[in-house]
Amino acid sequence: MDSSIQPRIVLVTRTSEYEHLLARHGTREQARFFLESRDQSIDEVEDRFRRQENALRIASSAIPAAWRRSRALRSDLDRFLFEPGDIVVAVGQDGLVANVAKYLDHQAVIGLNPDPDANEGILVPHAPEEAGELYSLVAHGEATFEERTMVGASLDDGQELVALNELFIGHRSHQSARYRLSDASHEERQSSSGIIVTTGTGATGWARSIHRNRQRAAELPAPTAASLAYFVREAWPSVATGTKLTDGVIDAGEQLTITSEMGEDGVVFGDGIETDRIEFGWGRRLVVRVAKRRLRLVGAS
Repeated sequence: MDSSIQPRIVLVTRTSEYEHLLARHGTREQARFFLESRDQSIDEVEDRFRRQENALRIASSAIPAAWRRSRALRSDLDRFLFEPGDIVVAVGQDGLVANVAKYLDHQAVIGLNPDPDANEGILVPHAPEEAGELYSLVAHGEATFEERTMVGASLDDGQELVALNELFIGHRSHQSARYRLSDASHEERQSSSGIIVTTGTGATGWARSIHRNRQRAAELPAPTAASLAYFVREAWPSVATGTKLTDGVIDAGEQLTITSEMGEDGVVFGDGIETDRIEFGWGRRLVVRVAKRRLRLVGAS
C-alpha cells in the first residue's frame, strides 16, 4: 500500500428486510400489520436490522480519523469504483462477500458477521469488535490471507464473467438446456437442467446438494485449491443426447468448453445473481476455467 496515501475503508452492506418492508409499506405499523396478517412478527426482522446497524456503527467508528472511507450497497456494486489499495469490509451474510468478490482485483476483504446465530460465518468469520485490529493488520502488511479460487467464463465474443461460488450455464427459464460439452478428452451433445461449475468456496452450497445425491461424483475442491468441479444436472439420455460426461474436475490450465444449442434462451450467471448474466445463444462458445483473479480474504491472525 502506498504510504503517501491514507488507506480507504469501503464498507459494503445490503439493504435489510426491515428497510425493504418500510420502503414497501411506508411505516413500521403498516409493515407490522402486513407481517402479522401472514403469521410473522416484525420484532425478529427489526432485531436483525438493529444487529446489522450496530455492526456497521462499530466497523465505522473503528476507522482511524485520518483514513478515507466510503460505503456501497450490494445493489450499487456494478457501478462502484474500487481503488487498488482499498480495504473492503463486508458487513452481513456470507453471500455478501461472493457478491462483491467479482468486482475486485486483489483488494483485501474483511468479512464481519453481525449475527452469528443466523450466519454461518464461513466468509464473514470476524466479530465487528475485531474491525480496528484487522484494519491495522492489513494496512501494515501483517494480515493473514486466505487466497480463495474463483471461476471464470469467457464467451467467444469477448464477454467475461467471474464468480466466487459457482457458475450456472443453462436455459434462462430453467427448461431443458441443449449444448455440446467437451473437457480435456471427451465431447458429448447433451440435454439437461443445466451445468454447475463450482469452486471450493461454493462446494458448501449448491454443488454440495448435487454431490451428496450422487453415488459416484467428482471430488469437491478445497476453498484454496486451484481447481474446479462441474456437475451436469439431470442429463437426459436419448438418440441424440448422452449422459456419460456428467461431472469432472477442471485443474489449473485446463478448461471446459460448452457450445450452445439453445436459440436465444441460453444464459450464464454467477453466484445466483441472474440479473448479471451473459446471453448464451445458439452457436456461442463458452470456455470455463480457473480464474486468474483470486479473493484475498482476511483470515484468522
